[in-house]
Amino acid sequence: MTMNHKTDNAIPPLPNGVMFNAYPDSIGANLADTMRLLSDTALRNVFSLYYALPTFFNSDLDRGFSVIDYDLNEELVSPRDLGAASTLGLNFKFDLVLNHMSVASPQFRDLLENGDDSPHRDFFIDWNAFWEGHGEMGPNGYIVPEQRYLDRLFMRKPELPILKVRFPDGSERPYWNTFYQEINYRPLAAGSLSGIEGLSEQHAQLLTAIVNTAIAAGESPDQVELGEFEPFADAVHEVVEQNRQYLGQMDLNAQSETVWDFYDETLGKLRGYGARLVRLDAFAYLHKAVGESNFFNKPGTWDYLHRLKDLAANHGLTLLPEIHAEYGSGLHEEVAGHGFPVYDFFLPGLVIDALYRGVNAPLLRWMRELDEKGIKTVNMLGCHDGIPVLDLRGKEVDGEYREGLLSDDEIEAVIGNILQRGGRIKNLYGADGRKITYYQVNATYFSALGEDEQKLRLARAIQLFTPGIPQVWYLDLFAGSNDYIAADRGGTGGHKEINRTTLSMADVENGLETAVVRDQLSLLKLRNNHKAFEGRLEITETDPDHLHLAWRNGSACAILEASLRNHDFTITHWNGPGTDGVMRFVR
Repeated sequence: MTMNHKTDNAIPPLPNGVMFNAYPDSIGANLADTMRLLSDTALRNVFSLYYALPTFFNSDLDRGFSVIDYDLNEELVSPRDLGAASTLGLNFKFDLVLNHMSVASPQFRDLLENGDDSPHRDFFIDWNAFWEGHGEMGPNGYIVPEQRYLDRLFMRKPELPILKVRFPDGSERPYWNTFYQEINYRPLAAGSLSGIEGLSEQHAQLLTAIVNTAIAAGESPDQVELGEFEPFADAVHEVVEQNRQYLGQMDLNAQSETVWDFYDETLGKLRGYGARLVRLDAFAYLHKAVGESNFFNKPGTWDYLHRLKDLAANHGLTLLPEIHAEYGSGLHEEVAGHGFPVYDFFLPGLVIDALYRGVNAPLLRWMRELDEKGIKTVNMLGCHDGIPVLDLRGKEVDGEYREGLLSDDEIEAVIGNILQRGGRIKNLYGADGRKITYYQVNATYFSALGEDEQKLRLARAIQLFTPGIPQVWYLDLFAGSNDYIAADRGGTGGHKEINRTTLSMADVENGLETAVVRDQLSLLKLRNNHKAFEGRLEITETDPDHLHLAWRNGSACAILEASLRNHDFTITHWNGPGTDGVMRFVR
């Protein structure tokens, strides 16, 4: 498919205020409770934007990132909530999950029901059709690509990125599935096997009990021991397979115009909800071509991003591509060079490093790069994911090693400090089960800082003086601690739940009475409203364990002076004559 995109479609400017970040039910029971919190006098004028995570929409996995459709999740969100946000002057940031949708999406359900007669027959990627002529058909009904192609694939799971699905006629096809899949079987209803020729009603009931016991134990249908009823295995297996059900995130076929129509429709829907910003989740996996990597191959990915930019501009939206890659890859700079603001993960680890080692150099290097290169970004401390560490690394590109923001030893020290304070590590593994590299650490930001309130205050101040839109995770604002119970309850994939505790309204009310919450709100209100932050950053050379950062805009100025050793800091600010202010935070 040839991509034609306009080059004169300017991206709407980024708003400069502070962004709140939460699930619709992170506070209380639903978004209405969050709106009541943000209407509280203590939080008036603190936030200008709200990054609402995708349980805002109908979804079924990955805490919202497996989207069924982009309609409002009526259990958590109502049109009244959108009106309340508008009254408060809040614009939304939403996710558009570019690469995939839930297996429960209307499009995939229609495909399963109607096969080649479905209007969505090319909405998803038929694995065998994609690889035809570039591999060998294996015994399990899917093509295994030639090794030279396999070597270029970026695998998010040990096996091939496919999910085999069954159609009503009994045929099966593999579809591209990069991230998650699960196949389950519904228990057989009474009488399901009674139609099998030669099988008595009594034996049908007995067989049903045998099969349902096996399904409850998690056995695959072909593993069920039928004993004396083995001659009926094929017929029983056929009935069981008719009860197959799926969970998964199915990759979209961006070669299909129906997918682009869907993107356009969705962007319009998000704008109607009050969006200003749209974060492009998993965009780097979208473009796929034989012989290319399935992660940010070029120029195909650029063609897609620019086409999306044109669609978004038509709806008055700013796109925010997610950059989740090693600093040394230069991906953040490349995306910015194409005129996009970026959503990156460099600041969290840099701030932890600065506060624990008491050195300013890596942190200031990043700030200077943002300022000097004019990179527009959203910065954060904590978020719904972990604290990224892979992102800080260097990387070899075209035979040349590009250093990271931190060395590998410094990154390991960051990891070690967080783990000592109860964090949990997530690594990336190869198909052989061996660790490839570290990936992220899961902890609340407050716990990662040793639950030191003064460190949290200074971390917040540093974030607010860093170029970009400051995004504030709700649990960090309320100095939330690691939730080990939730993490353990989530099993092997539950590590992220350590930082997703739902706060009751009582928790919130009690939190608003604490000094660490009130102090953060004061800092956030300053950043959200002070004219100085619409100007330029000045970095003054200091001792290695100090910071001197100043934002100036005409007569308006805000200055942060901080010690990275004892974590005391002062903010001096003025908007003009008679508007001087001093905020001093000491142990």
